[in-house]
Amino acid sequence: MDADKQVCGRKPDSQFVELAVEIFAMLADATRVRLILALRDGEQSVNALAEIVDKSPAAVSQHLAKLRLARIVATRQHGQKVYYRLENEHASQLVSDAIFQAEHSLGGTPRHHHPAADE
Repeated sequence: MDADKQVCGRKPDSQFVELAVEIFAMLADATRVRLILALRDGEQSVNALAEIVDKSPAAVSQHLAKLRLARIVATRQHGQKVYYRLENEHASQLVSDAIFQAEHSLGGTPRHHHPAADE
């Protein structure tokens, strides 16, 4: 087997293409994208996340459960509360890149190309 194919999953024939599609499908939901953006600054409880994304705690819990199954978020329990955090920086980067691409679709110079652009 070719060693490069084992190391780099970014080739058209990569075994990771189908898994990448599953990640895109998981992120094809505005609430989940908002949750990932909310978790960029650190872990949050379900109630705090529900307030940030303006959804019920029950709905947020269901979205977080799916993100957890996809290994996009991880949990830490403290007493009765469960805190969620991003598993790694890749989901955050993927969401940021998607937002940057969305800004490009509007035409003109996107905000992220301005020197003082907020993320």
